[in-house]
Amino acid sequence: MIWAMSDPEKGEPSTPIIEEIDRVIHEPARLAIMAHLSVVESADFLYLMRQTGLTGGNLSSHITKLETAGYIQIEKKFVERKPLTVIHLTEAGRAAFRIYQQKMKHMFEGREAK
Repeated sequence: MIWAMSDPEKGEPSTPIIEEIDRVIHEPARLAIMAHLSVVESADFLYLMRQTGLTGGNLSSHITKLETAGYIQIEKKFVERKPLTVIHLTEAGRAAFRIYQQKMKHMFEGREAK
């Protein structure tokens, strides 16, 4: 288990960083979705499917979990009589992704691969 550094002068115990990681985001497919959405205003379903390499059903399942967590918003509309599903990060999703990135960076700081 990976532990956070404690401050012995303050008597603070070490806490496991890995337990603080957002498991909704940490799953590889959802992490890929969040990473792609973090750099764009929005993305359509087919774009995310191509970028992540997920099947339509698999992508749908993962975006449902992200939507339930409040991290993404899904908009369904028609463009020239064709259905279009557009997905974007909510403010809560952007904040959660930033926190996730910070915790992962902190977890690996000062650790080198051997």
